Amino acid sequence: MIIDTHCHLDDARYTEDLDTVIARALEAGVKGIMLPGADIEDLPKAKAIAHRYPHVFYAAGVHPYHHAQYDEQVLEHYLQDEKCIAVGECGLDYFRLPKDEQAKIEEKAAQKEVFRAHIALATKHQKPLIVHVRESSADSFEMLNTFAAGKVPSGVLHCYNASEVLLPLAAANFYFGIGGVLTFKNEKKLGEIVTRIPKDKLVLETDAPYLTPHPKRGERNEPAYTAYVASHLARVLGMSEEALMALTTQNAKALFKAFEKLD
Repeated sequence: MIIDTHCHLDDARYTEDLDTVIARALEAGVKGIMLPGADIEDLPKAKAIAHRYPHVFYAAGVHPYHHAQYDEQVLEHYLQDEKCIAVGECGLDYFRLPKDEQAKIEEKAAQKEVFRAHIALATKHQKPLIVHVRESSADSFEMLNTFAAGKVPSGVLHCYNASEVLLPLAAANFYFGIGGVLTFKNEKKLGEIVTRIPKDKLVLETDAPYLTPHPKRGERNEPAYTAYVASHLARVLGMSEEALMALTTQNAKALFKAFEKLD
């Protein structure tokens, strides 16, 4: 059994064949899927998908690129839903900051304000936090260590970026989402640092339809391809695929308690 802890099934690229995508995932052994909230306007679709498939759950949140969308009342509404089991994805993304220095300062401040609001929601509802970190490791660690550690029940560093700065968050019950990037031929740092992550804090993800793993690069990613990530991670850690799948499934169930009901 495999659990894909981060997959955007509400993306328009699945509109025509979602049932087929789900069927392929089940055939590949992917028996649980977590659908993160990235765009507040897509939450109705995410909710509908989660209620359509028993093994799919979703989260309510706003990607840092969309921080201006943040509406606490809307997120609160979805967090009441039994299939909405986490807050996010949220976080900091400094990849596309404005070039103007003042605008850059203002953008960072706005992202931090919304990130802190998400952390507060996860604390209030005692739900896991799905965290997006891109070119912002130091600030992300500072915020999580200050506002989330010991307050949220758990969290996951989605698409873990191989930053050593973030490793201490394992002690605060944060998990590390490993996806297709690990399989890329030019990726070396993640392959080296993943061995330093406590094994009980490793989970699998696709981030589908993005970051398609080798040997499917160039295609639309989908949850069935979590199996390629599992196979590669097993080799890196010197484990059998069966043991790696069992380990990461156990970890995903500890991270997202709702998955404990799945077989």
